[in-house]
Amino acid sequence: MPDIPVGAQVFDLAFHPNQSLVFAGLLTGIVKAFSYDEQGNHEEKFSVRPTKRSCRTLAVSADGSQLWAAGKAKAIHTIDVETGEVVETRAAAHDVTINRMKRLQPHLLASGDDDGVIKLWDPRKPDAVRKYTHHFDFISDFMYLNDKKQLVATSGDGTLSVMDIRSKKMEPVAQSEDQEDELLSILPIKGGQKIVVGTQIGILSIFNRKSGWDDCVDRIPGHPASIDALCAIPSRYPNSQSTILTGSSDGILRAVQLFPTKLLGVVADHGEFPIERIAVDMNGEGRWVGSVGHEEVLKLTDLQEIFEDGGEEDNDEDGGEGDEDADSDEEQTKQTTDPTTSAKVPTDDESADEVDKGQVDSSDEEQPQPAKRKRKKEQDPLLAGRRKKGKNEVEAEPAFFADL
Repeated sequence: MPDIPVGAQVFDLAFHPNQSLVFAGLLTGIVKAFSYDEQGNHEEKFSVRPTKRSCRTLAVSADGSQLWAAGKAKAIHTIDVETGEVVETRAAAHDVTINRMKRLQPHLLASGDDDGVIKLWDPRKPDAVRKYTHHFDFISDFMYLNDKKQLVATSGDGTLSVMDIRSKKMEPVAQSEDQEDELLSILPIKGGQKIVVGTQIGILSIFNRKSGWDDCVDRIPGHPASIDALCAIPSRYPNSQSTILTGSSDGILRAVQLFPTKLLGVVADHGEFPIERIAVDMNGEGRWVGSVGHEEVLKLTDLQEIFEDGGEEDNDEDGGEGDEDADSDEEQTKQTTDPTTSAKVPTDDESADEVDKGQVDSSDEEQPQPAKRKRKKEQDPLLAGRRKKGKNEVEAEPAFFADL
């Protein structure tokens, strides 16, 4: 689809949950809506300017009838999607610039500002229903865990925190140790059992909910610049539980598979402009992924062209990874036993000389039969040089993005 010109730098984008409609929040404070179709045609539906200050974040109601916009004006504006008009303004919703918002439930909205303050709002009520002040730097992203009714927030202070939205306590139920880097984005994988966090130095940090929130269990290097945005792919594609989209400040939108770590390809290229936000339409199950950066355009990229070619082959090779336990993906055995001889069969890491030197046991006095040598398989160049992994450990080539 051709790039959609918007006329100013884009800070955030959001999709209507069930219509081909995308919203963009601009540096000038303008909020624009565009309709689009599968042929790549697009049309501006409305343009409204709730404030002259920049619009940093957007959120859409569950039914798509309302759009919330916030930013440097410290207010939360409610826009009627049907008419394109501002129907309500919550002035001074925060004391400083609002950096991030997320709808959690039909009548619950979360907002986070540059001072690390998080507030929960019921759109039907004028005041915030809850306020958290445990972070001391900007709130970069939100994630909602529906099974535990928990809100997870990442912050520029190097920590993430977990809040139970059912509790009336003004403190989190858990907060991680200082990760010694700004945490910029967050996304659940493996059915919500593992959490991926993008950092300022380009490392993907993996948290395991079974292990608690104190510290990450894996760190995956490879991105040459900060990972400002993360997004899941539609569930209909192979390995969707372990494949993510990453938006980096080097301007590249990548498709990356985790466990094992593999770069699947470049989805979109914003050139020299950093990517601020990425999202998939139709509640994450659509065809188009939208990405915005510091240039004055909104990119919509067709995911079918990226994932449907060769998708069945990848699924067969992985052997139905999504049906296995999350931790079993990270453990690989390097030795097998031949059930007919109870003899150890050499793996790729064992040389044929070790077999000839009598590594095969035999209780007979006669000359033992030489063990059959296992033909070595051609190694995937992205997986070459891998050593045996332990539980919750991932090893990636330090420069598997170097060619980009």
